[in-house]
Amino acid sequence: MLTTAAATAGSYLHFTDLGLDPVIFTIGPFSLKWYSIAYIAGILIGWWYLLKLLAQPGAPMARRHADDMVFYATIGIILGGRLGYAIFYQPRLFLEPLSLLRLWEGGMSFHGGVIGVTLAIIWLARKEGLNWLRIHDYVACCAPFGLFFGRLANFVNGELWGRPTDVPWAIVFDRTGQNVPRHPSQLYEAGLEGIVLFAVLWFMFWKTDARYQPGKLVGTFILGYGLSRYFVEFFREYDVQFADTIFATPGLHMGQLLTVPMIVGGLYLIATAKRRRERIEPVAGGPSIA
Repeated sequence: MLTTAAATAGSYLHFTDLGLDPVIFTIGPFSLKWYSIAYIAGILIGWWYLLKLLAQPGAPMARRHADDMVFYATIGIILGGRLGYAIFYQPRLFLEPLSLLRLWEGGMSFHGGVIGVTLAIIWLARKEGLNWLRIHDYVACCAPFGLFFGRLANFVNGELWGRPTDVPWAIVFDRTGQNVPRHPSQLYEAGLEGIVLFAVLWFMFWKTDARYQPGKLVGTFILGYGLSRYFVEFFREYDVQFADTIFATPGLHMGQLLTVPMIVGGLYLIATAKRRRERIEPVAGGPSIA
């Protein structure tokens, strides 16, 4: 199949023909990359949307808490994402600790970022006497923005490409060194983890009473992400450091293995959300009303 695809690669769109450049501009030794802009855009738009959610009755925290939350979450994303990447994908980075600081070289783990943000939320909740699970629900509704922009940045970088295929929308990612059309799996993830997941959470927040059932929204988020990521891994090229099977399971990738706890945890949070239902509080910390 690989040989056949390579022979017909000329009839497919080549990534270089798109004219995409990972670097926006360079001034001296400084280069601004789309990957950095993706993180900034995800955080800022997520912050804006979080404030709109908090303006609705029953918010689990006030505006001042949200500002602190964004600061702590940003640190959690960066530290958790980088350490997660080193732990799950590149343990050799710990042999050169300074390499962990080279964020501009790329290498961030979503799963590590989730852990980092979770710790940030727990810290804020304990510090301010808030319900950490309800805060998690609101933050989860904002997370698809970052996922969407992040996957688009992966595409612009021409990285994390998919497996060889002959579908009409395949793209030849020239950086692979093989003249082979592949799935644009970055766009699949942007659509599922970003657009679809946002739409589901938007509906649940604005059209149902899910926000009054602690854990339901964040459970939906991690379940949705886990299922999306597990599905897309069938179309995404495996990580070179995990070329061999994991746990002797053919076709199982590290990305899929890491989604299993998310899927299980998401199902649990959704199934147990009703028993945690809370009365409406117009302002976090204020008197409850029926």
